[in-house]
Amino acid sequence: MVLYNVTVSVSLEHANDWVKYMMEEHIPEVLATGHFRDFRLCHVQGEAEGGITFAVQYMARDAQSLETYQKEHAPALQAEHQAKWGSHAVAFRTVLPLIAEGHPTKKVDASQQG
Repeated sequence: MVLYNVTVSVSLEHANDWVKYMMEEHIPEVLATGHFRDFRLCHVQGEAEGGITFAVQYMARDAQSLETYQKEHAPALQAEHQAKWGSHAVAFRTVLPLIAEGHPTKKVDASQQG
């Protein structure tokens, strides 16, 4: 799988409206393409000059799915976002091929069990 990360710096006065737009419109449109299994919307903590930074992470089903999304869907969706928000929400994108995923497991010492 491949993580497609979109980091967006949003002006303070537009942050709440942007999050609402992302949750109600943009993210559902991206997921409706069928190329991603899920998403995460995160607040990036740290210094931000005049705005709030968010990371929108989409987990692509595989590299081919991401490539198809980028060719067939991303240009229109990105243009729509740009037309709506302009300089109030500036984005950059990164692709992170997944090496491992999971949850830590606790090792059980059999000699300590009754």
